[in-house]
Amino acid sequence: MYNPSHGSPLSREFYPEFAGADLKPVFTSKRLIRSKTVTSYVSAAALALFASLVAYACWRLGTLPDLFPRFALQPATGATFAVLTAAPIAAAVLAAYSISIGLSLNRFGLRRVGSYVLLGIALACSLSLVAAHFLGVELLAVPLLLSGGLTILLVQVGRLWRVDRSLTRTLFISPNGAAQQSADANTRLMSGLKLLNTMLPLNEAIVFQCIDGSFEAVARLKGSAQSASDTKRNSVWREGLRLCEQAVATGQLIGGPSTVAVPLLHEREAAGALLIRLVSEFSADDKPLLEAIGSQFARNLKRESFSHNPARSQSLAYFSQSANQRKLDALNVLKAVTVEQRCEASTLGHIEDGVAIAYLDGTLALINPILLNFAGLTSEKARTLDLFGLLDHFRTDVFDEPQIAVRRVLQTGIEYEGEIKFDQKNQILNLRLSLLRDPYTEANDPIGIAVCVRDLTRTKEYEKLKSDMISLMSHELRTPLTSINGFAELLTADDTIPASAREFVTIIANESQRMSRMINTFLAVTQLERKDKQEVLKIPLRLDEVVRETISAMQPFAKKKRIRLIEQPASRIPPVAADKSLITQAVKNLVNNAIRYSPERTTVTVSTALEAEAVRVCVEDRGYGIPAEAKERVWDKFYRVVREGQEKDEESTGLGLSFVREVVEQHGGEVALHSEEGRGSKFSFTLPRL
Repeated sequence: MYNPSHGSPLSREFYPEFAGADLKPVFTSKRLIRSKTVTSYVSAAALALFASLVAYACWRLGTLPDLFPRFALQPATGATFAVLTAAPIAAAVLAAYSISIGLSLNRFGLRRVGSYVLLGIALACSLSLVAAHFLGVELLAVPLLLSGGLTILLVQVGRLWRVDRSLTRTLFISPNGAAQQSADANTRLMSGLKLLNTMLPLNEAIVFQCIDGSFEAVARLKGSAQSASDTKRNSVWREGLRLCEQAVATGQLIGGPSTVAVPLLHEREAAGALLIRLVSEFSADDKPLLEAIGSQFARNLKRESFSHNPARSQSLAYFSQSANQRKLDALNVLKAVTVEQRCEASTLGHIEDGVAIAYLDGTLALINPILLNFAGLTSEKARTLDLFGLLDHFRTDVFDEPQIAVRRVLQTGIEYEGEIKFDQKNQILNLRLSLLRDPYTEANDPIGIAVCVRDLTRTKEYEKLKSDMISLMSHELRTPLTSINGFAELLTADDTIPASAREFVTIIANESQRMSRMINTFLAVTQLERKDKQEVLKIPLRLDEVVRETISAMQPFAKKKRIRLIEQPASRIPPVAADKSLITQAVKNLVNNAIRYSPERTTVTVSTALEAEAVRVCVEDRGYGIPAEAKERVWDKFYRVVREGQEKDEESTGLGLSFVREVVEQHGGEVALHSEEGRGSKFSFTLPRL
């Protein structure tokens, strides 16, 4: 149960073990981002430096035009001219100017700093004008213009080139792309043709793929029936190709009475054509079917063509027309995958459980109608909700803080599951929250959260009805059995009846007593298995005392079987929280089985021991042992071990060990068995200590 006093689900102080769980991925991503940032700055600075060198070289070679005519300038002194036009100073000015522009563009982008860059260039030119007027020297005005313009061009092209490289890597090296390459298109095409053959009376079906303007047959299926036209294969082939060309050119289904060509279109682009020849005449009612199957064939061909077209060097892909066309092909393949994913998502509307899928930002991606019905929502209302808004409609006394449940699922990856009972609607639901992971990544990165809701109302009713009927029938059987047993005992005590009749009456009495024991044990097991059972009465209980009392009670039975029953005591056994009557009965069942299935003059040892945080009770015998194939089944109801050469034990009900397991598991413990055939068995169970 989630308590509001736990505080905000965003607070880490309540779950300190997860406080630093996400630091390492964050630091790793920061290092990657920092590395990419440094590389981009170095690249921008290098391009800017190259632009300044080009401008400097053109200026020194005198290939740049003068901004002012020589006669318009005031004559300058030789010293002034030498200082202001010195090569190192000019080169340094151009380099610093270009690098500052390049780094600014790389940091903020052309849209944000474009106006400031132009203002800087204008300011630099204005200073040149002032220097030209007062000093009589034209100070690098044209080289500054050339260097600034070339820097803007190169840095912007570099930024676009890096974006294009990133896009290319995403398209061609993505996990989904790798997964699609593994698909065999030919197998899928043949599967589709076989499906088509079950719905239409096909004589022949051929899938053609468009390759460089020509048709190439990639899949073919021949029907069971062959028509007379098969004797004229060449003419039929030419006619079929002509129909395929028309279908691809028009984008429409083309055909005659028994021959039909279907264009295989994806995103309005023809990937090929499907040519079918029918045994009977073509019906217009089959057109939607052929168009739907044709769209699927087109997606298969697009994926196959893309996967078999190897990616070339990405260095100059930004300037390559074929490379950019390949990117368009990759986007078309992704669109094809998206269409098929919509097909997968639509299946959620046809299952009996309520299902919703949410992204990691809480946005709901899918909700099927069953879940909307459970939550009492309409489709319009659900569009305005996020994950927590949806879970709020399932709040109860048990599930009162959905935020904490979602948080634990995200932090640990362990799904949350619980039963929610709505008394007003007389409804019991099973709610499960699971973390969805990407199977195509090595780390199985989380990608979403799934909400699954199942209606358990009818199941619970059936379980209760079954349990009640079993209890009723068992109780009703007790009355006649009591009468049979009582009268049988009276007849046994009557000395006037013959000896042969006395033997039969004794058998009746024994069998009725055995049936009574079976009913009592069966009722106890059924009561424990009921899902709506009340909690057992747990009190502090010392298991060594229970063992001692059980041994005292079972000693007469052991002596009758000539079995030595002993206790192996242990000191300082802590108490456990348990129901004394149930635990005592469980220990009695184990001791009873050990005595019953042990040879005479052997020993049965009952011991208690402290193991870490649990107390173990062990019953060890030197009996017949249990075969390996029966060790797992001995805990099942009504199962009895059949030993070769031994008579069937008529007194055994096959419910004793099942009762032990149900009792122990309800107390939070575990049962165990170690046995070797012919050398004895060791049955034990553990209960958590207080």
